[in-house]
Amino acid sequence: MFTRCLRVAAATLVAAAVLPAQQPYAPSAENLAARQWYQDAKFGMFIHWGISSVLQDGEWVMNNRGITARDYETLAAYFNPVKFDAAAWVSAAKAAGMKYITLITKHHDGIALWNSQVSDWTIPKRTPYRRDIVKALADECRKQDIKLFFYYSQLDWHHPDYWPRGETGKTAGRPDKGDWSRYLDYMDAQLTELLTSYGPVGGIWFDGMWDKPDAPWRLDRAYALIHKLQPAALIIPNHHGAPLPGEDVQTFERDLPGANTAGFNTTTVGALPLETSETTNESWGFRLPDNKWKPSAKLIREMAEAAGRNANFLLNIGPRPDGTIPDSALARLSAMGEWMKVNRSSIYGTRGGPIAPRRWGVTTQKGDSVYVHLLDSPDRVLALPALPRKVARAYLLDSGAPVTVASTPDGVTLTLPRRDDASPDQVVVLVLGK
Repeated sequence: MFTRCLRVAAATLVAAAVLPAQQPYAPSAENLAARQWYQDAKFGMFIHWGISSVLQDGEWVMNNRGITARDYETLAAYFNPVKFDAAAWVSAAKAAGMKYITLITKHHDGIALWNSQVSDWTIPKRTPYRRDIVKALADECRKQDIKLFFYYSQLDWHHPDYWPRGETGKTAGRPDKGDWSRYLDYMDAQLTELLTSYGPVGGIWFDGMWDKPDAPWRLDRAYALIHKLQPAALIIPNHHGAPLPGEDVQTFERDLPGANTAGFNTTTVGALPLETSETTNESWGFRLPDNKWKPSAKLIREMAEAAGRNANFLLNIGPRPDGTIPDSALARLSAMGEWMKVNRSSIYGTRGGPIAPRRWGVTTQKGDSVYVHLLDSPDRVLALPALPRKVARAYLLDSGAPVTVASTPDGVTLTLPRRDDASPDQVVVLVLGK
């Protein structure tokens, strides 16, 4: 991943650098409906994959090892993921309870996973695999009723017109010249291909603007193009700054909204739908030495933490070079799916609950039901602040066992049944009276 100091510096410049170029934005009815669907969906799969996986050292390997663009191109000859099975990927997402997938279509190394007509630096043209990965996944997502979003890197270590250089990719060995406007035209042409060749798209997930935060990115033109070609498509920019006009979702990389524990996200939380992205281990792209897999219980708690802050949870997998998903990742997805079968009503369709996050956990709400997510085992008696209405009844979501509720001058107290120590999130349902 990117160095912390660089991202912190970039994040402080993004808003000031690009805001003057933006025009007023009035989202369409289709866009507003898509935002609501997105907020209801709550849980998605992020997929980092491409020829970088051949070196099995993460998606930043070209930059981190100082590989030139010419040498990096030789990797394409070794990328032949004969075990890639789009149906298996989408089925794994569905089994986990995920409602959408965000696929890397072009990462910072610049290679397109689809048959782009404005470049020969593509998987179908340069690798033995020869197939359009984006098409395969788009077709399968439609078949299995999963919405597909496209990640697209604005940063490009390979393209000669990405000039002047940003803070990364300086060892790529490209000529010290280029035409920035031509690069932006190239980017718009590729976005047009993605938005006109694969049916309805959930949205475009942008990344990399932090590499050149003071550059004239022409966001107003790019955003208008996306909304024109697919009015319902959501624009999700990972620029680490406050939301800008034309954007539809505010995303926080490896962080809860506003927390900035990562050191490069903004602490400003806007009024747009929110998202938190996270990894199943410590890496985005496949890294052979990375065995620091997060326990499924931790991932379940992270999903609930995000929901309690009114945010979606986008959980990443990094497939192997052969196209298979690591067994450790599949095991965690399966465990999350089992938990979601029982507790899904406390996540899907909810919004952040009436009680702000506490040390013991968070709340979500849907209609008259408030879901109290007990993430850390509290005492058997839990004091809650006053709620908008009287609690008519309370019960455990997983078993239906009743929970005793008592009113106090400051709110209500819950007397909880004994908890299974292995439970990652004990959910108490409070049904509010009329």
